Amino acid sequence: MSGPGVEVGAQAARSRALAVLRLRSRALAVALLPAAVAVVLVAGGVTGHMEGPGWDVARWAVAVLALLVLLAAGAVALVVARARPALSPTVPVPEESAPDLYRLVRDLADRLDVPAPSAIALTPDCDSWLEDRTHPAHGTPADAAPAEDARATHRPSFTAPVLVIGSPFLWWMRVGELRAVLAPVVAGTGPSAHPDIAAARRFVRGLDAAVADASAPGRAPLLRPLLAGVGWVARLLLRNCRVHAAEMERGVAAAAAERAQAVDYGVRIVAQEQVGLAYAGWDRLLTRVALPAWRMGRWPSRLDAGVVAALTELSRRDRLAEGFASRLGERPACDLLEEPGMVDEAASLLAARLFHGGPAEPGPDWAPVAWQEYPDEVVDRKWRTDAARLHRVLDSLGVDHLADPAAAGPEGPTLGRVLAHLTAPDATGRPDAAATDDPARHEASAAGIAPDDAPDATPDDAPGVTLDDTSDDAPDEGPRGMLAASLTAELAREEAAAPPRPAPAGQGPDEALWVDGALPLFPLQPPRTGRELLADHVTAMVCCAAVDTAGAAPGLDWLDGPALLVGGERAADLAPSVRSLVERGDPAPLRDWLTRLGVRPEKPVRLA
Repeated sequence: MSGPGVEVGAQAARSRALAVLRLRSRALAVALLPAAVAVVLVAGGVTGHMEGPGWDVARWAVAVLALLVLLAAGAVALVVARARPALSPTVPVPEESAPDLYRLVRDLADRLDVPAPSAIALTPDCDSWLEDRTHPAHGTPADAAPAEDARATHRPSFTAPVLVIGSPFLWWMRVGELRAVLAPVVAGTGPSAHPDIAAARRFVRGLDAAVADASAPGRAPLLRPLLAGVGWVARLLLRNCRVHAAEMERGVAAAAAERAQAVDYGVRIVAQEQVGLAYAGWDRLLTRVALPAWRMGRWPSRLDAGVVAALTELSRRDRLAEGFASRLGERPACDLLEEPGMVDEAASLLAARLFHGGPAEPGPDWAPVAWQEYPDEVVDRKWRTDAARLHRVLDSLGVDHLADPAAAGPEGPTLGRVLAHLTAPDATGRPDAAATDDPARHEASAAGIAPDDAPDATPDDAPGVTLDDTSDDAPDEGPRGMLAASLTAELAREEAAAPPRPAPAGQGPDEALWVDGALPLFPLQPPRTGRELLADHVTAMVCCAAVDTAGAAPGLDWLDGPALLVGGERAADLAPSVRSLVERGDPAPLRDWLTRLGVRPEKPVRLA
């Protein structure tokens, strides 16, 4: 299957590959030039055409220069050849564990008239690509897929790349949609089989790996100057071939896309919509649902199945997503796996490792959690751990329980103690928030109006809450600022005291990521500010009080993560009340919320 567009893209890719190889040849010629000159000078002396003291000096000087250049070129070539190219951490899928998936990919390759991928692997991301793993350090393709041995004997000069598929696609997409999405990816094996393109790619990957090795820390002092020189040469060659390599990859992608045009074109248009939807649901699931569990030392073992639940919930809430849930009656692509649960668990563990930096294997402090156990194992534990930390910090600040006669000591922590401290006067004797006694705000809160929308009775020049007091960047010396700073310091101490997580031996070709401390590769969120930490801990304390004194329960919201359930319904109006307290020191909205739900702030709560 070929056409004008395929030929144009392939020819463009080959021409750029030849440009990369010409650069490699020129670099080799430059390295051999002093040796060639030395050979000419020696030959001239032997034949008697270049005699005399001057020629002798020139011969010795050029010979020494040629030897040094050859040694340097040999060192560069050795480092480039031995450097291990970057390899994406993935979950291998042997053929015996997914025969239907391999059959689908091979049928697709036959329709496209391209070589079939040598193996299949999954990545916990919403993307798919081909990855060359022919470097000796990565193992042979037979290690990844034993069934490829028989086919590899027919093409000894070319080993097809590995097909990496985003694991959320398998659970959210239907079989036809997955085939349509993979068509342009699998079509890329055709241009990859061309010898010039394969050689150019190996050269560029070797240079990139050499630069990474040269800049790696922990090298012996005697090797650092040598590696610095090798890195300089590799970077110079990379700069000169960067444009050609990029254009070569564009040509390969254009040829693959053109070749895949005739395969399930109509389905592919619909499938591309599902790609965007799956990415949105996956991102929301990781940041809102998985991240709190990872921070608690638990990793959800069915993240891919959670994507289906999250997107189904999105289709129920969002009118724009209506109709997507009707697809769930069709056969999902995960049915192509023999053991989808085991594959989902492996992909979930890898996701925790990449996005949070967790260990590569489960353990006592890194245990899997099922979705039905999430409210008790993650949500409730998170709230009570944060509440305990909040009261521990209050104890360190010398905050007593005078505001709560029912709590005579640290063994009886109450929400009232937190409210009393956050609304206490600051060091100047001024109330920490003038909004506390603002009747307009209080009336607006009682009427269900957001505090930000209520009229402000404080004049612009009054010594109450100013813009500086509510700015995230402004220093806060009052009780709120001191508590936020102490919480930040306490969390930093806990993280510093946590024991390092060693990587197990023989964990795979991405072991260097652990050795170099490079994980997490993709942190999901930036470090939280002190005000955000304070809001999280106050929310946790409020939720603990609601659970212990008002009959509320911890729950899981597929789009927003931990949730407080009151009467079986999510209490979605808690966050604005907490923000009003933390940002302005106004407890009126939160007190009204507590009264409406029957929460008793003066009652002690159970901590972790």
